[in-house]
Amino acid sequence: MSTLYIVATPIGNLEDITLRALRILKDVDLVLCEDTRVTGKLLEHYEIDTPTMSYHQHSGSLKVQKVVATLEEGKDVALVSDAGTPGVSDPGNKLVADVLKKISDVEVVPVPGVSAVTAAASIAGLSTDEFVFLGFLPHKKGRQKMVQEIADSVRTVIFYESKHRILKALEQLRDALEDTRQVVVCRELTKMHESVYRGSVSEVLDQLQSGSGKGEFVVMVSGA
Repeated sequence: MSTLYIVATPIGNLEDITLRALRILKDVDLVLCEDTRVTGKLLEHYEIDTPTMSYHQHSGSLKVQKVVATLEEGKDVALVSDAGTPGVSDPGNKLVADVLKKISDVEVVPVPGVSAVTAAASIAGLSTDEFVFLGFLPHKKGRQKMVQEIADSVRTVIFYESKHRILKALEQLRDALEDTRQVVVCRELTKMHESVYRGSVSEVLDQLQSGSGKGEFVVMVSGA
């Protein structure tokens, strides 16, 4: 029986990888990467020479067929994303669904580790007994509706945002939220320029406007 491993990798600091993940990446026959150049740096750092192949959101059915054929040959495959846990705001979940549909006896095994959403939640100081995770907000269509859903939520809401839209997202939240709601924004988690901003939406927006807007962001909003 072949195995498809879903392997979490560091979101920044290369030390944030488990011993099991390193063993799996060494032992499998193929590593599927969102970007082979990014994963290549990780594999080189740990002296792992397993062959790699790209798999990302634009990969079509031919690529899925190659993955399926590799597994049907009895070979083991590991799927990684550029950073964090594959399948969480990531096209890896589609690959898992396709593989399970096409191969009856394949085993899909999680190799857990870092995820930006849980890393951010752990330091937020907000209620996380229950929370809603939205991934990335829509760029245009449906974005304002999603912002209103955040404003109406009685649970902590967590979402990802890019450097291109972080200020816009906070401005939209400021217009939709009462300024009594607490907001925590994490930038570049585990990386050299890691920053955490806390306060009302207006306060966090002021902090970001006066600082660096570069990087990837996790935004957390306390429940209503």
